[in-house]
Amino acid sequence: MPKLPAPPLPAPLKTPPPLPGQGNGEAGPLEDAKQAGITVVDWVDERTSLSGAARWLMFRKVPKGTNWFYTLGSATMFAFLNQVVTGVFLAMYYRPEPAGGAYESVRYITNEVFLGQFVRGMHKWGSSVMVVLVFLHMGRTFFFGAYKYPRELNWVIGVVLLILTMVMAFTGYLLPFDQRAFWATTVGVNINGTGPLIGPYLSDFLYGGTEFNATTLSRFYAIHMLIVPGLIAALIGAHLYLVAKLGTTAPPWQKLHKRHELIETEV
Repeated sequence: MPKLPAPPLPAPLKTPPPLPGQGNGEAGPLEDAKQAGITVVDWVDERTSLSGAARWLMFRKVPKGTNWFYTLGSATMFAFLNQVVTGVFLAMYYRPEPAGGAYESVRYITNEVFLGQFVRGMHKWGSSVMVVLVFLHMGRTFFFGAYKYPRELNWVIGVVLLILTMVMAFTGYLLPFDQRAFWATTVGVNINGTGPLIGPYLSDFLYGGTEFNATTLSRFYAIHMLIVPGLIAALIGAHLYLVAKLGTTAPPWQKLHKRHELIETEV
């Protein structure tokens, strides 16, 4: 009895022919690793359809005249990610205990832990870099007119992110718990307490009482490590969504050039 011919293989299962210059088509270790990575990505994408969202977020039109000033937002986000990664490593050794534990843990990280001084330095100076970058980004947004319709909500989110960045810097300043950190935080909280209406309540909330006590350090640590980073991450997600949805504004000199062209056309 004659056997039926085997059905043809589907196109995705057929091995593509080797490209010119690739020899006899035998794959090396790098090609095998690349193909394995593509297979894993395809498997995940088939079940989640994340490639569509990634293309929508990353591949979009940008106005003519876009320059390096537009990278300040991405630089700020990179600085935030640096703070998150280095902060996680520091939290593995840090102890928020006022009676010598906090200061000794910071000293141990700096002097004893492998690359501890490097990681702490990245976290310490990265906070200053993040504050500078977020102010530059806000300044660029203001002077380029990117806060106008229809981007008012994104501007409000950016202002809240600026405030949260300052809160994270302020709460993190106390964590080394040396003399400078203690007295600078005391002065800062007392200044907050002089504010109208909510000032005294804010001061009592930060202190955990009417004055500096044993719970103040742990409260600052919880705000710095849990509350503020979570809010910043959520608002950054909303911020990026609105940027991708509404697009990027053209530089002001580009808008001025367009206005001159329109005037000449009307005349």
